[in-house]
Amino acid sequence: MSPMQDFVWKLVLSIVVGGLIGAEREYRSKSAGFRTLTLICLGAALFTMLSEMIGARGAPERIASNVVVGIGFVGAGVIFKGDSGQGKVNGVTTAAMIWVTAALGMGIGAGYEILSIIACLMVLSVLLIFSLLEGWIDTVNQIRNYKIMCNFENETLQRYEQLFKDHNLKFKLSRQTKSVTDMITGEWVVQGSEVNHRQFIHELLKDPTVKAFEF
Repeated sequence: MSPMQDFVWKLVLSIVVGGLIGAEREYRSKSAGFRTLTLICLGAALFTMLSEMIGARGAPERIASNVVVGIGFVGAGVIFKGDSGQGKVNGVTTAAMIWVTAALGMGIGAGYEILSIIACLMVLSVLLIFSLLEGWIDTVNQIRNYKIMCNFENETLQRYEQLFKDHNLKFKLSRQTKSVTDMITGEWVVQGSEVNHRQFIHELLKDPTVKAFEF
C-alpha cells in the first residue's frame, strides 16, 4: 500500500469509527451526535498523521499532543447544569465520548487501526450494556422531587410523609413554605422503586385536598 493509499485508508476508517459512535449518540438525541463525533475522529486522525509528517524533527508528537488539550474545550461545551434545582450536571457522558472518540482517531492516525477498532467495539458495548443496566437500576431505585401544595392545617405535611412510608418510599423534607392565602407547600426528595413512586403519584392525583402537585 502506497503512503497516499494508507493516508486515505486511515481517514476513511476514522470516519467509520467516529460515525458508529456518533450514530449511538444521535439515536439518544445527545448534543454531540453523528456529524460532530465523526468530524472529531476524522480531525484527530488527520492531526496525528500531519504531526508525523510536519512535526519538529525528533518530536513528531508535538502537534498531536495538542489534540488532547483542544478536545477538552469541545467537551466542556456540552456540559451544562440542569435547571431542575437538584444541582445535576448534564452532558458528562457525551463529553467523555468526545474525549474517547478523539483518542480513537489518534490511534488510527498513528497506525494502530486494529487496536482502535477493538476499542471502538468495546466503547459501543459499554454504551449498550450499561444503558440496559442503568434502566434496570432506575426501576429498582429512583430519586424524585415532589412538591405538594394544599390548604394549611396542623400536621398537613405529616400526612403526606405517612403516605411515603405506606408506599415504602424514603424521604427527606427539603423545604416548606406557607403563603398568605393559608396554603402550605412542601418539597421532598424521595427515593424508592419505580412501582412505589407510581402508586404514590396515582394516589396523590386522586386526593381532593391536593391543590398543586409537581413530581
